Amino acid sequence: MSYDVAIVGAGIVGLAHALAAARKSRKVAVIERHAFAVGASIRNFGFVTITGQQAGDCWEKARRARDIWEDVTEAARIPVLHRGLTMTGRRPEAEAVIDAFLATEMGKDCRRLSPSQAIDYVPALRTDIVTAALYSPHELRVESRTAIPAIAAWLEERYGVDLHWSTEVRDVRAPVLVTNRGRIEAETIIVCPGDNFRGPFSDELATCGLTRSQLHMLRVLPGRPGALNSAVMSDLGLARYLGYAELPEAAALKARLQAEQGAELVNGIHLIAVQSADGSLVIGDSHEYGETFEPFVRQEICDLILGEASAVLDLGDCAVQEAWLGTYASAPDRWRLTLRPDDATRVVVITAGCGASTAFAIAEETIADLFD
Repeated sequence: MSYDVAIVGAGIVGLAHALAAARKSRKVAVIERHAFAVGASIRNFGFVTITGQQAGDCWEKARRARDIWEDVTEAARIPVLHRGLTMTGRRPEAEAVIDAFLATEMGKDCRRLSPSQAIDYVPALRTDIVTAALYSPHELRVESRTAIPAIAAWLEERYGVDLHWSTEVRDVRAPVLVTNRGRIEAETIIVCPGDNFRGPFSDELATCGLTRSQLHMLRVLPGRPGALNSAVMSDLGLARYLGYAELPEAAALKARLQAEQGAELVNGIHLIAVQSADGSLVIGDSHEYGETFEPFVRQEICDLILGEASAVLDLGDCAVQEAWLGTYASAPDRWRLTLRPDDATRVVVITAGCGASTAFAIAEETIADLFD
């Protein structure tokens, strides 16, 4: 089998590269070791986040990727479940960060909401807790576990992309990939390993200071059903997302959170809540860093996540329907990485948990670098 482009990995990063190559009229293959997508791309919120991404390259890539998501969701008939972001604040220090953010370039088209305006928009907000909110119109939310397979099927139907499932790549030396099912030849090869650093080009990746982040996620059915109308975040997100957290005004908020919510900070917890078509909420998440993790969901982490959600949203007695762990690649000094082992090969890793938010734009860059 011979192709113009072979892509290793069928998560959102790999599929984004398949789309970018297919739009250049290239014959494309995607090779995935699992029988279907099971990694970070289906274990997240499905929340395409622009506002709050780190200023500069990350924010710009997220803006472009969001535009491509708009095209893809329409063409692949993927439901957009809600749009926008309501970043709530319940401390004066959080309000200061919101105001500072609105004064930056990234605050364009965003606006500050009063408590009553925020509650009008997100009726589930607690009336006694929110002192102000930042509203962004830029975000969109899909259901990851169905959206990723839908994108793969659409690429196959619309562009003739060949999907090789349950196929493990054992060696890559352009123009040949050696797999457990035989050889595949391709003029150009793009490896999208996610947080699997022990496959092809493991020696090169070992020099990049990469690690892994594990997170806890929950799906809950609120005791008091109600529409969110947007994704919802809290003060903890203002201290974690670099678009806010790198502002000078964030220092005072971080200090107060350290005093009041030290357990949440130690466990890397911040709140994101999004809504599914059945009214259930996906909420999270936490962050633990290392090479290998125990495979167990920890109740104390879930309780902290639920506590932060209940502090901001009036959910009533929540029934936890699902709890799961996710992992993604991480690095202390960069949010993405592209290696160039040779002129025909690229290795692309997103190292900040924002693959869904940026992959389509990074893929355009990779394909332009290879072919334009």
